[in-house]
Amino acid sequence: MRRRLDSFAAVLWDMDGTLVDTEPYWIEVEFALVAEFGGTWSMEHALTLVGNDLLVSAAYIREHGGVQLPDAVIVERLLDGVIARINDRVPWQPGAVDLLAALGAAGIPCGLVTMSYERFVAPVLAVLPPDTFATVVTGDRVSIGKPHPEPYLQAAAGLGVDAADCLAIEDSNTGAKSAVAAGCTVLVVPNHVPVLEGERRIFRDSLAGLDVAGLQELFANG
Repeated sequence: MRRRLDSFAAVLWDMDGTLVDTEPYWIEVEFALVAEFGGTWSMEHALTLVGNDLLVSAAYIREHGGVQLPDAVIVERLLDGVIARINDRVPWQPGAVDLLAALGAAGIPCGLVTMSYERFVAPVLAVLPPDTFATVVTGDRVSIGKPHPEPYLQAAAGLGVDAADCLAIEDSNTGAKSAVAAGCTVLVVPNHVPVLEGERRIFRDSLAGLDVAGLQELFANG
């Protein structure tokens, strides 16, 4: 299927840092976990993990933070801490909820493509209308996480569309690489880490004020 030049078939959303600004939650929990084991952690370490597969992040924390737990257990400890904070408050990114509503009203399907696990995604989805995302791909449902293209290819397949006809929204290099490798055009809205220029990457400072017509224009020019 060839990519249309004037519109997109679906919008595929990253979650952490794109839909919700949860990166500070992750970073806070990482510092606490490393401190519990007497290790040292830094913002440089924390920002290195943005967008990563959780098991990859866990291995990094074990190696660099001295957390002597199996990687899977580290993941669960991180999830426990961040979910507790999400249950207290969902930190939506500016413009994200409005754009989701506009896409829904226009009949444009959306997919969620996140390396967070299903049990972390659930409380975020619980406060959105139940039909907001037509497909959800989580880190515990893929064999290879971002920056591999599998997550985005799986989401496009779940919507019955070609990834080349999709616009992805991402905030990290890891996520942008995944989406581009799958064939998507990527709207990059950098948050906590800088994102490199590259093929099929369009940059915007925020989702605030962005509507469906604006997305279509970005896609056409991507």
